[in-house]
Amino acid sequence: MIIPNTSTSVPRVVLRADDIWKGYDDGAITVLRGVDFLGVEGESVALCGPSGCGKSTLLHLLGGLDEADRGRIEVNGRPINKGKRPLALLRHEVGFVFQLHNLIPDLTLEENCLIPTVAAGTSRAMAMERLHDLANRTGLSHRLGSKIQKLSGGERQRTALCRALMNRPRILLADEPTGSLDERTSATVFDLLLEIVANEGVTLVMATHDRGLADRCERLIEMRDGRIHERL
Repeated sequence: MIIPNTSTSVPRVVLRADDIWKGYDDGAITVLRGVDFLGVEGESVALCGPSGCGKSTLLHLLGGLDEADRGRIEVNGRPINKGKRPLALLRHEVGFVFQLHNLIPDLTLEENCLIPTVAAGTSRAMAMERLHDLANRTGLSHRLGSKIQKLSGGERQRTALCRALMNRPRILLADEPTGSLDERTSATVFDLLLEIVANEGVTLVMATHDRGLADRCERLIEMRDGRIHERL
């Protein structure tokens, strides 16, 4: 495992995975094979590799959306696997952006973004202040009352980004966040993603097939056959 350090201070580890194994179909398919990973505060990490290499599975495990068969995962020093998935911690400290948005089409942009704040118990006044700030930064202020089904692909992905950031997470996990977009819209969404991550000091871990986008991250990790091969 490699922890980049460009300063004299020791970087704070916010994500840790030790010897993670994950399989499906009662062990017939092994997706992750002894993966070790460290993510430090404020860095951007790209996970690259062919389909089926384990990128999405690793993200889901790091975010507590699934559970490893073996190994240990920690978010800010607290274990989240082996039946210990503190939902309150994950609601506040981890945000997820999916390729296919996972937005509710019959709800408005505003309503979709407020869902995480309701689960976290945030006051409506604070939630609306946060939403208006994110909407301004992503160019969506004029679309707050629009239903998701009326938005373009780029607007939906920007909405998903806003929703993931509503609770001010310290960690943002993004699974092919621009994979369904055309090249121009993809670049725009990724620019916004990096800008928000940099301004808020968020740790970004992103799975992507786009090498151009991956090269703009601070670290690039290759995954092959369920294992990590980090590029120096």
